[in-house]
Amino acid sequence: MEIFGIPIDASPKREILGSISAALDAGNACRIATVNPEYLLEARKNERFRKNLAKADLLVADGFGIQLMAFLRGCRLARIPGADLMLDILKMAEGKNLPVFLALKEDGLSSPEEIRNSLEKIYPHLLISQDISAASVVLCNFGAPDQEFFLESAGGNGIRMGVGGAFDYLTGRLPRAPRWMRSIGLEWFWRLFLQPKRIKRIWNAVIVFPILAISDTIRK
Repeated sequence: MEIFGIPIDASPKREILGSISAALDAGNACRIATVNPEYLLEARKNERFRKNLAKADLLVADGFGIQLMAFLRGCRLARIPGADLMLDILKMAEGKNLPVFLALKEDGLSSPEEIRNSLEKIYPHLLISQDISAASVVLCNFGAPDQEFFLESAGGNGIRMGVGGAFDYLTGRLPRAPRWMRSIGLEWFWRLFLQPKRIKRIWNAVIVFPILAISDTIRK
């Protein structure tokens, strides 16, 4: 399925996880973008970002708004939150004994030290590499679109994925929405409650994106 010309994988989660596991086993390059409405709105006006997403190996839907647009177009689309996919990938890397490189911003909500400590507690056998070229998994928390540009320029084989603020859930710096809110697409309301300064971003995701996406669908 495409929104604003960006193709989004409609495969069920088990198939996507299977593809990621196979890429890890084979050492193949696989750059993953977990796409939400903000991504698509930015790509709609940012040609460099649009081309970046178009060249990603796997684009999955991370956002209820995208899932809703798919439903309105008669397409079933699995919603795979990036925070959950990150945990799946870390579990795979630990189980396969593969090194992970963390590209972390220094001024984030969680410090690099807090992130590493949290990962060590959850994944005690995880291999953290200091060499990006030797890593089978690279996770970057620079935020979009910077993390996507970084991962594209870094190249290399293995899994490459931007994780935004997902590490903040692991460190406890940012409480995640209750599961029931996530299941009905109200995670945005929880984020607004915790971080009122995000109101412009949430307005774009909840109001602007559906209007433009529906208009685009009608026009086509």
